[in-house]
Amino acid sequence: MKKLVIHGGRRLSGEVTIGGAKNSTVALIPAAILAETPVKFDSVPDILDVYNLQAILNSMNVTSTFRGGELMIDPTNIVESELPSTAIKSLRASYYFMGSLLGRFGRATVTFPGGDNIGPRPIDQHIKGFEALGATVHEENDTVYINAENGLKAALIFLDVVSVGATMNIIMAAVHAEGTTVLENAAREPEIIDLATFLNNMGAQIRGAGTDVIRITGVKKLESKNTHTIIPDRIEAGTYLALAAAQGDGVLVKNVIPEHLESFTAKLLEMGVDLEVREDSIYVPKSVNLQPIHIKTAPFPGFATDLQQPVTPLLTLASGTSVIQETIYPERTRHIPELQKLGVDISNDVYGQINVTQSSNFHGARVSAAEIRAGASLVATGLMADGITEVINAEHVLRGYDHIVHKLTMLNADIQIEEE
Repeated sequence: MKKLVIHGGRRLSGEVTIGGAKNSTVALIPAAILAETPVKFDSVPDILDVYNLQAILNSMNVTSTFRGGELMIDPTNIVESELPSTAIKSLRASYYFMGSLLGRFGRATVTFPGGDNIGPRPIDQHIKGFEALGATVHEENDTVYINAENGLKAALIFLDVVSVGATMNIIMAAVHAEGTTVLENAAREPEIIDLATFLNNMGAQIRGAGTDVIRITGVKKLESKNTHTIIPDRIEAGTYLALAAAQGDGVLVKNVIPEHLESFTAKLLEMGVDLEVREDSIYVPKSVNLQPIHIKTAPFPGFATDLQQPVTPLLTLASGTSVIQETIYPERTRHIPELQKLGVDISNDVYGQINVTQSSNFHGARVSAAEIRAGASLVATGLMADGITEVINAEHVLRGYDHIVHKLTMLNADIQIEEE
C-alpha cells in the first residue's frame, strides 16, 4: 500500500500540462480489440488503470506496449479466454469489455466489475441495450454472460436514464451489428465523441456523438490507419484549476479544451476567480475575496460529479457557506469525514446536499482516500494545510491522476509517495 506525504502551506506557481482523459482511455483500450489491425494511441495518461487494462488484454493474447504516453495494442491474434478477475475487480471501466467482446465475437463473459465505491451504479441500461441488439444476458455468481447466437441486429434503443457507460458499451456492441442502430437519450460527454472519432477513423459509421441521438450503422471490419490522440482530461484540468485558485500565486493550466469545462469555469468565475481563458490553456491568477456559490451536479454539459469533490477545498475560502447538490451519486460523501479531520467545516444531509462553510487554519492529519476524486480533495486540502498530511490508500489517487506527484512538485508543492 502507498501513501502520499504532503508538507503543506507552500504557495503554488508555474505551469502544469494536462494528460489524456482517463474516462476516454478506459473505454478506448477495450474498443481497440474491435480492430483487425494493430492500434496506436498517444497522450495516454500514466495511471494504474492503463496497466490493469493491459493485464486484461494480455489474458486474451492481445499484446501491448506503453511508453512515453504512447500505447500500442495488437489484437490480431486475439483469443477468447477467461478474463483475470483481479484486474476486472480493480476498475469499474472493465465493463467496457462487455460491449467490445460482444461486438468482436458475438458473446462475452465478464466478472462483475469493481472500481470506486461511490454508491450504486447498476448496469441495467447496458443489459437493456445488449438485449435490444439480440443478445441474451444472464448473471450468475457475480459474472455476466452475454450471447448473441443469431448475430447482432440493429435496434431502436431508448435509455431510461442518461448513462455514459451504457452509451459507450452499446456503441461498441453495435459497430458490427446488421443495420442502423438508433440510440436515444444517449449521454453527450466529450469522451463519447472521442470514442466515436476513434472508431469512425477505423471505418465505423457513427453519427450524432455529442448529441442525445446517436446512429450506428454496422460495418464488416475496422482497420486502424493512424494514431489516435486522446482528448485532454477535463476532470484533471478542473482539479488543477480549483487547486490553483485555492493555493496558487499564478498557475497556467495547459493542454485543455475550454469548451469541455464551461460549466466548471463558469462557477469559478461566479466565485470571483479571475480566470484568463485562452485557446488551449487557462491562466489562474492569485484569487482573493471569493464568494460562496451553489453547485448542482448534472450530466454533461452540466457540472460534472467528478469535480464536486476536487472543488470543495476552494469553497472553504469563500466568505459564507457554499452548497453542493450531488444528483448523480448522492452517496459520494466519503471525503467529508476525512476533510473534517483536516479542519474543513463541511457537512451533508440525507438529501444529498453538502454544505461547505468558510474555514481556515487547516492542520495536517492522517486521512484515507476512499476513491479517486475524494483523494484529490484530500491532496488539495493537505497542500493548503499547516503541517504534514498523510493520504493513505493513495492507489486510488494514482489510478486516476497522471504523474500527480511530479506535476505538483513542479508547481512548488512538497509531496512524496511512500510505502505504507
